[in-house]
Amino acid sequence: MKIAVVYNRESQAVINLFGVQNKEKYGLETIRRIRDGLRRGGHEVKTFEGDKNLIQNLEDFMPSVISGERPGLVFNLSYGIQGRGRYMHVPGMLEMLGIPYVGSGPETHALALDKVVTKMILLQQGLPTPKFAVMDTPDSSISEDLTYPLIVKPKDEAVSFGLRIVEDEQELREGVQVIYDTFQSPTLVEEYIQGREVNVALLGNSPAEALPPVELVFGEGPQIYTYEDKKSQSGRTVEKVCPAPLTEAETARVQELAVKTFEALNCHDSARVDFRIDEKGEPYILEVNSMASLGPDGSLVFAADKIGMDYPTLVNRIIDVTCERYFGRDFIDEEAVRVETQEGRLFERLTKNRGRLESDLNMWTNMSSRTEDAVGLSSVRKKAEERAEKLGLRQVEHLTNHRSAWTWETKAGVKDGTLLVVPLDVPGARTGYPLPYRREQEWLFGEGIASSRGGLTTAFASLQALKDERQLGKVKAGIFFYADEGRGMRYSSPMLKKAAAEAAEVIVMQPGFVEGKVVDQRRGSRQFHLIVEGDPERAGKRSEPVDVLSWFLEKSAHLQQFNDRKRRIAAVIQDIRSERYSVLMPHRVTATLLLTFLDEKTAEETEQQIRGLLQDKKKGMRTYMEEVSSRPPLKRQKEHPMLKKMEACARMHQLPFGTESALLSSAAGAVGEGVPVLCGAAPASRQLYTPNEAVHRIELLQRSVLLAQYLQHQAESTRK
Repeated sequence: MKIAVVYNRESQAVINLFGVQNKEKYGLETIRRIRDGLRRGGHEVKTFEGDKNLIQNLEDFMPSVISGERPGLVFNLSYGIQGRGRYMHVPGMLEMLGIPYVGSGPETHALALDKVVTKMILLQQGLPTPKFAVMDTPDSSISEDLTYPLIVKPKDEAVSFGLRIVEDEQELREGVQVIYDTFQSPTLVEEYIQGREVNVALLGNSPAEALPPVELVFGEGPQIYTYEDKKSQSGRTVEKVCPAPLTEAETARVQELAVKTFEALNCHDSARVDFRIDEKGEPYILEVNSMASLGPDGSLVFAADKIGMDYPTLVNRIIDVTCERYFGRDFIDEEAVRVETQEGRLFERLTKNRGRLESDLNMWTNMSSRTEDAVGLSSVRKKAEERAEKLGLRQVEHLTNHRSAWTWETKAGVKDGTLLVVPLDVPGARTGYPLPYRREQEWLFGEGIASSRGGLTTAFASLQALKDERQLGKVKAGIFFYADEGRGMRYSSPMLKKAAAEAAEVIVMQPGFVEGKVVDQRRGSRQFHLIVEGDPERAGKRSEPVDVLSWFLEKSAHLQQFNDRKRRIAAVIQDIRSERYSVLMPHRVTATLLLTFLDEKTAEETEQQIRGLLQDKKKGMRTYMEEVSSRPPLKRQKEHPMLKKMEACARMHQLPFGTESALLSSAAGAVGEGVPVLCGAAPASRQLYTPNEAVHRIELLQRSVLLAQYLQHQAESTRK
């Protein structure tokens, strides 16, 4: 599960700084302990400051989840940056974003932080609290009949800021003056309860569990827990005793009151209620800390440790009670059942390592390997081979030509197994620097991220998950890398056909379509290099025909007659260049013509018609048309042996699944007849083969889960 630990410490990233500034901060060591404890619980954890950049950071870290995957969650430690309502800021943002979070909601923090409102709610609920009054200024009168000594403290501050015992009116006015000058806040004045101070930490919901009470033993000096005590600046050590030496009845009473207080303020997940117990044993509720400290000296941590709950266990228990509150107990029970199965463990490995999956894609995307870049291709190939070796794969020499095609297989071998086909090159004669990886909420961008890197990452992630579950060696599978996608597989296709003939089936790791659609039909293509030559002509000459460029453009316009959607064939000019002498008209034209088709016979007939169109009997005009690449189509089968099995795997985890036909050709057509093949098993793309190509972020995970499950099921079927 992805968990963002959000706190406030150094950042002041707001639009303007004004008003009451936050003085409460978690120590770096505590933040580190929480992070490490959550990681020990198997979670993926990052830490963020709770400032104006939080929304963007969470969008990057927590993409949409897939069915059965725990959504991202925030472990909220944020006291805010500024303002009287600062406790509420981050919870309010998270509710707006729809992100679950640990702890109480903004309305509860507002109530708990305002000590006067808290006491009014307690009185309404019939819960005991010391008599009190509010002084807006040092000159305010006290309407209530209060008995000295009294306690003065800011109305809406925490961590014992401004806390003081006063014995008479002069000290009272002085204490209120300090609070007024320091915090510009009204002062809560309440009767001091002579006796013992006890804290009760709470954990959970409906109902919360009250942990054993913790007594604070102050020793010399004022018998209250001051700010200086909490910051180790008072010169004394306040001892904590747990369980507090109370009678069984007294313990039950303060725990009961703590739970009722927790419920009265609608707290969630964890909190702490502070009590004073008078000399007669009667408890009085002082206040509620809706964000109970997880620092090493906090009563919550101290009490949890006394009942055998170490720090990692405590922070992970807080996560569990939060998830129970949001998703119900059944969600956790179902998850526990799921991870007992092989399929469930594969699912857990991939979903819990989503960050590593995206980091892997980042790494591959930032390694440039355009088709014409021999150095870049060599680097990517070596990296892919290193990864294959770490997975325990071995190279298949008779299915490798070491120039454009390399085949690797598991220990069980690729024979009669599943062959994954992955391009290493990024097609297209692009200029300029490669576009680096970048991330948005729903899409991931970068050069070749869809045409090559998405499939590469998905394939390795699936194989790695199988290896981690000690299943990969039992899977009959192989991976075929090729480096000439940009040349229409001119050199690697014979080796692919040979490798596919040994396998039982082929999965081509090219982009699919959104909503989990794979490709079960693709057009084939033929690409031709055209040269038209003629005599140089003077500009403005009236003879017919005119220069070769004008003649070629006129002929090109007639190519539209060959485009037929019903027959599924199209002919287009992809690029055109001309040559000329000085001020004369062009005498030479070169162009690239692409023919896409579904039926080979129709393609052959159309090619002949195009050749006829481009011939001219005029003396001096010469036309050459040479085929430079040919890619067969992938035709849809009525009963595809792989589709039902893959759909069953998708249904297991409620992953979207479907089929689609594609216009662009791929390696799938080169597999050869008689071998079942599916294409589009990589994440869905947009703006494919352009500098702005992208892959669908959630599908990176979905396709990895689907492929891993499919290979694992194939292994089980083979063993049976």
